[in-house]
Amino acid sequence: MADSVMGVFGGTFDPIHFGHLRTAHELLKALSLSEVRFLPCGLPPHRARPVASAPERLAMVGVALEGQQGFVLDDRELERDGPSYSVDTLESLKQDFPDTALCLIVGMDAFLGLPRWHRWQRIVELAHIVVAHRPGWRVPYRGPLGEILRERRSRQPQELRGVDAGRIYVHPVTQLEISSTEIRDLIRSGNDPRFLLPEKVRERISQSGCYSRSH
Repeated sequence: MADSVMGVFGGTFDPIHFGHLRTAHELLKALSLSEVRFLPCGLPPHRARPVASAPERLAMVGVALEGQQGFVLDDRELERDGPSYSVDTLESLKQDFPDTALCLIVGMDAFLGLPRWHRWQRIVELAHIVVAHRPGWRVPYRGPLGEILRERRSRQPQELRGVDAGRIYVHPVTQLEISSTEIRDLIRSGNDPRFLLPEKVRERISQSGCYSRSH
């Protein structure tokens, strides 16, 4: 049995916003996690290259997490060459924290695409998967995900503490209709993203001009 349980929250964070932070906060509390570790993605394998540079995104996440107890910034994906595969990140974290159970936090949309992830079956050997569930998405009952849910789904968060990895837990979170793409479009069109993301992140974006430039 692991000594503690850590949330692993990856993403491009291009930019990070209150939707990300609220989800992490709710899961930190509901699952009694020791921490939620934010890992900005270097080169996402399943989507377009981020608009803001890696140092800019790292800085934005850093200021967003300042003073937030239980939130930790981790730059290992930005330090690694090549695509940022979750399985590589989890193997690296497991080496650094061998006595900690890892909970990979994903949205339902990402979870539905899990069978297309690089070495996805290895992921459930390294970590639990915590699916942040929002209204409008349905839990799959068929196919490889339906099968794995029947075998591995936990109904109570306490069950994640009994084993080091391999469980899937679906937890509802507050629905905040905020997207990084919409924030970037808003800024590019000359509008103000105030109240969609932390003020320090908004200031950082304004100073760097990372989304005002043509891409």
